[in-house]
Amino acid sequence: MSSTHFGFETVDEADKARRVRGVFDSVATKYDLMNDLMSAGLHRIWKAYTVRVADIREGNRVLDIAGGTGDLALAFARAVGKTGQVVHTDINEAMLRTGRDRLVDAGVALPTVVCDAEKLPFPNDYFEVVSVAFGLRNMTHKDAAISEMYRVLKPGGRLLVLEFSKVAKPLEKAYDWYSFKVLPRLGKLVAGDDASYRYLAESIRMHPGQEELKGLMKNNGFGHVDYHNLTGGVVALHVGIKC
Repeated sequence: MSSTHFGFETVDEADKARRVRGVFDSVATKYDLMNDLMSAGLHRIWKAYTVRVADIREGNRVLDIAGGTGDLALAFARAVGKTGQVVHTDINEAMLRTGRDRLVDAGVALPTVVCDAEKLPFPNDYFEVVSVAFGLRNMTHKDAAISEMYRVLKPGGRLLVLEFSKVAKPLEKAYDWYSFKVLPRLGKLVAGDDASYRYLAESIRMHPGQEELKGLMKNNGFGHVDYHNLTGGVVALHVGIKC
């Protein structure tokens, strides 16, 4: 049986999705609060930047993968207007329910689909924009997921991958101290779960860096790929164009 990583641990491929689901089942109700605390609110700036770079027009179709609690889906819905469509998806039902409830509270009703990014239930050449924010690193077969994102995009469409990445070298020691000492304690205090936030820190280190992810996107069909480092490389936004 093939193996993969779950943080720093090696596990069977078939077991990773179950364990990742367990992490997000555990943190779903505190997810937004923890994002604010652990990023000092910067995640909102990163997502706002992603929305600007997406350059969504009224009437566009947008797919939000690993959409979680709905931050990007809500912003996209406002951009596409009444003639457009935003599909809000996640593999984790608890996260998706939390996001759906938030969207409804904001007066927005979107198609909401539990689905695996490696097997998207959408036709070829359908969306102008596909986004995945802080979700790609949790996927077992990243190349398969990126290939599926490419498939459902229209020619000229854009894939936006917002993800934790390789931090600038002068920040490495401080970032490691925060990630492995502070973050799990914060998770224990606020969400009652230190293990999930230890996994978060480990999964970031196992995720491809900026250039490696750029190569992975190009190898899966994207003719042009660029990336924008944010907050010293703590996060990077990769943008791929389907030729």
